[in-house]
Amino acid sequence: MPDKDEVIKRVHRALEYEPRINLHRYPVKIGFVDGAVVLEGEVGHVGAKKLALELAAAVEGVRGVIDRLRIAPTERKGDGAIRDVLCGFFLHEAEFQNCTIRVRIKGRLETLHEVHGDAGGEIETAVEDGVITLEGNVISLSHKRVAGVLAWWTPGCRDVVNSLDVQPPEEDTDDEVLDALRLVLEMDPLVQAGQIRANCRNYVVTLEGCVRTEEERHQAELDAWCLFAVDRVTNRIEVRG
Repeated sequence: MPDKDEVIKRVHRALEYEPRINLHRYPVKIGFVDGAVVLEGEVGHVGAKKLALELAAAVEGVRGVIDRLRIAPTERKGDGAIRDVLCGFFLHEAEFQNCTIRVRIKGRLETLHEVHGDAGGEIETAVEDGVITLEGNVISLSHKRVAGVLAWWTPGCRDVVNSLDVQPPEEDTDDEVLDALRLVLEMDPLVQAGQIRANCRNYVVTLEGCVRTEEERHQAELDAWCLFAVDRVTNRIEVRG
């Protein structure tokens, strides 16, 4: 068994060298139990969370990572307010018009929109301490990914657990990731999707193109990070005001 203090130092060093994690602004508590690193605290965005988990897992001597990281939301909101906004997203987004939408509140299941038959799937959502959980089934991997992005976009969200099944099952590929990313970029009012090019290899997304502001560049990167199963994002978008 490797020395606990040494492993913690190695993990801290790996996180410290990644500027997108920003340990000075968002300190992360690092533990080491039975070969697994425990990461706990708040980080700035979903990309920082995924990077922290990946970097910790790559440290020599680490056999697993226990994820207790949460996102520091731009707006602090109660679970009810988060749930209402998210359900509004699902009810108004064209991709989910043929999907039954249910919400779980204190153990009670409430149907907000019901579609007879299983042509569009069924989404059940719950929120606890800012953590959004998605369960049920949808008709494609793109629907699963878009549903997850809508959850990440919800003001007050601190984490997303996307447990949606895809029925019938589909083989996941880099092309599936790109299909979902194109949908998400077109849905996002903060970016001009036509200005951005993307490719994906082994679930690593690379973004290129030109945008008007640094904020738009950052938002496009966040949209890619929000996609289920995306492991890394390389942002080569240029800002030309």
